[in-house]
Amino acid sequence: MKDRQEQIAQVIVTAQQMREIEERIFAAGMPVVALMEKVAGLITRRVQDIYPLFCQQENKAKASSSSSSRVGILTGPGHNGGDGLVVARELYFRGYEVLIYCPFSKLKELTSQHLQYARSLGLPCYDSIQPLQDCDLLIDGLFGFGLEKTLTDPVATAINQLNEWHKPIISIDLPSGLHTDTGEVLGTAVRATHTLCLGLWKQGLLQDQALDYVGKAELIDFDIPLADIQAVLGNSPSIKRITKTTALSTLPLPRPPVTHKYKEGHLLLICGSRRYSGGAILTGLGARASGVGMLSIAVPESLKSLMVAQLPEALIIGCPETESGAIAQLQLPPKTDLSSFSAIACGPGLTQDASPILQEVLDSTIPLLLDADGLNILAEMRSIQTLQKRQISTVLTPHTGEFKRLFPDIPDANHDRVKATREAAAQSGAVVLLKGARTVIANSQGTVWINPESTPALARGGSGDVLTGLIGGLLAQASSKKISVEEIVATGAWWHSQAAILAAQERTELGVDAHTLTNYLIAVLASTSIGHL
Repeated sequence: MKDRQEQIAQVIVTAQQMREIEERIFAAGMPVVALMEKVAGLITRRVQDIYPLFCQQENKAKASSSSSSRVGILTGPGHNGGDGLVVARELYFRGYEVLIYCPFSKLKELTSQHLQYARSLGLPCYDSIQPLQDCDLLIDGLFGFGLEKTLTDPVATAINQLNEWHKPIISIDLPSGLHTDTGEVLGTAVRATHTLCLGLWKQGLLQDQALDYVGKAELIDFDIPLADIQAVLGNSPSIKRITKTTALSTLPLPRPPVTHKYKEGHLLLICGSRRYSGGAILTGLGARASGVGMLSIAVPESLKSLMVAQLPEALIIGCPETESGAIAQLQLPPKTDLSSFSAIACGPGLTQDASPILQEVLDSTIPLLLDADGLNILAEMRSIQTLQKRQISTVLTPHTGEFKRLFPDIPDANHDRVKATREAAAQSGAVVLLKGARTVIANSQGTVWINPESTPALARGGSGDVLTGLIGGLLAQASSKKISVEEIVATGAWWHSQAAILAAQERTELGVDAHTLTNYLIAVLASTSIGHL
């Protein structure tokens, strides 16, 4: 059972894929009416959990803010509206006062039947949203997956009104007005406090532009057979959610009983400048937290003493520097070249004055991660396509500004981050990690991972440097193990965001500084089931 739940938790679908999966279920003999009853029953129970009934009006002042007695149901013309009407009926039978808003004259047959029965029970039904203003809770059943047209009046105006009420809103499947695949707001959209996604995760709920509308999202699993999912998506879905289970499956990276530091990965960081010494320190601290066996850090000679003080366990390589304080050239220890390392991470704090360094690392034959100025120099070189010539893995970790400079021919990445990241990976042959509230990772074969959880506390300078060091350290350790690069990158993204979430819970979401973030990287693992680390 747990194995099935884990598989379901990873699956992300488009509207078309969900449509095909449902068609298979119905073709196999599942009556639509039976599925609607089952789904609505699950929704009803969850609504009761989140907003329990409070019916003793004389004690209402003592009720918790999550208690409710009057519920407004927003009913659409399709089966999403039918789900809402079954929920309305069930909540009514459980003692809630229920009001219905339905501005549509033409409904699907099953939805129309449920509305007829609701009216027979005496539930008031309005074609105006205004009578629902005094409700304690609103349930949004206007539109389900597959909406593509811009919303128009009277529904658009009604949604704008209810958003101004600042009432708790539970959306069924996804907030009405959001595009299922891109998360785009189609004119206007319901700002939900909770979204109960039905069956399988919809791609749009995990796109950055949707997050102001989704609220707290959770999956309502109504037991879709895995065979139907696999028939549509294949045995290995091309778009996956990173879950705690999948991330921790690679951590701790396996180590034999007899080993030594060089067998556990040797990472070379190339970072920092006189102007941006902090970038080198934070990248080094992120790498240290990864558990990498050996860490070497190449910095301008003037930073060497500072780096030794901050990271005494690392081998600090002082390099000749330019007049501006950037690395002029790599000067590795005797009998050492780039092939001596398990992986390279290059870029944070480097400045573009260090551009000669980039070609040297691009010519190397070991896994390479580029971030920050490493990406900016690459964009100036206009040599994204040359990455495909590398015989070994490359990882790019841009934010949206860097992404635009690297891939100017790819449309606005914020519109459809999944599509944009997938195209970037195909163009470059690299594993591309597009930073954001929902980080997206893609490889050149089209497999995509989405990190479903993060925190605005990460919006502080230096947090990306920590991520570079962390993933670099994991890449170095994984170079001798049978773990794919995209899995390692996904694990690093999950680990990084979970550390920030933990730090924000114990501190403040006004922001977790990058140095503090590095301290929580180990803490977040200690709080999981692999506390033996």
